[in-house]
Amino acid sequence: MKRGKVPESVLKRSILKQIHTRRKEVLLGAAVGEDCAAVKLEEGEVFVLSSDPITGTAVDIGNLAIQITLNDLASAGAEPVGVMLTVLLPESITEPEIRQLMQQTEESCSRANVQILGGHTEVTAVVSQPVVTVTGVGKAKQGALVTTSGARAGMDIVVTKWVGLEGTSILAKEMAAVLSTRFSESFIRRAQNFDSLLSVLPEAEVAVLSGVDAMHDVTEGGIFGALWEMAESSGVGLEIELKKIPLKQETVEICEFFGISPYELISSGSMLMAAKDGNQLVLELQKAGIAAVVIGKATAGNDRVLQNDGERRFLEPPKTDELYKVL
Repeated sequence: MKRGKVPESVLKRSILKQIHTRRKEVLLGAAVGEDCAAVKLEEGEVFVLSSDPITGTAVDIGNLAIQITLNDLASAGAEPVGVMLTVLLPESITEPEIRQLMQQTEESCSRANVQILGGHTEVTAVVSQPVVTVTGVGKAKQGALVTTSGARAGMDIVVTKWVGLEGTSILAKEMAAVLSTRFSESFIRRAQNFDSLLSVLPEAEVAVLSGVDAMHDVTEGGIFGALWEMAESSGVGLEIELKKIPLKQETVEICEFFGISPYELISSGSMLMAAKDGNQLVLELQKAGIAAVVIGKATAGNDRVLQNDGERRFLEPPKTDELYKVL
């Protein structure tokens, strides 16, 4: 395609026509010539905003872009309402590929009842693969926001589902040919399908109703990065049992194959929480069919300690995600 804005004919048939989900709060949404969106909230509600780019992979990028931003909103205890998209496309892209990207995006939005509000789509020479940046708009009751900084000494630290899901799925898709030299087709397919577990909206909803004190979705930098960020934001220390951190066997084996750490691998699909009664929170999550486990406690002071069979080592600030060592 030629550089510049996507042609209006392509915009209409392959982008705007793929958008079907509508929200009553949206007064002005995506349309030709519209540069802004308008959203109306009820009295006592506040906007919650989040923005994230997807640059690490082009596989299933429409789904990943939406899911990660919705997870950010959920970690604040907000209900997602809509998203604005900035889509930068390489000159080599075809219209069917654009349509597929938008269909992925709309499918993810539809599952969460989220409306695509608008944005910008452009073909440019500065990218070699699609780059999607999503700005999410959510709403929450005034005074009911949940922050990353709400952990206090003595609180339990809870992790939902399994860490490394997103990174495992990406590696299984991007590096399938390499992995096939050791693993079976069914093993690789199971790992690829971890992308069906990436939403943390259900656990966020349960946690908010259960009185959770802090939440942080586990993304780039993995669980070690998320633990550090929650502790740093809250001004607390940590005592974490390494063996209690939940992992899928596929994640363990794929990380061993590439020589990377599953604890520092991008991990959308897992929510990190702090609560006064972590065992009760885990029980409520399990009642809703969501796996969760207490992995340690927040402590007074600044020591962030990982315990493993009697050995103690200190958690370090987040590093470059392990995904980039492979891709």
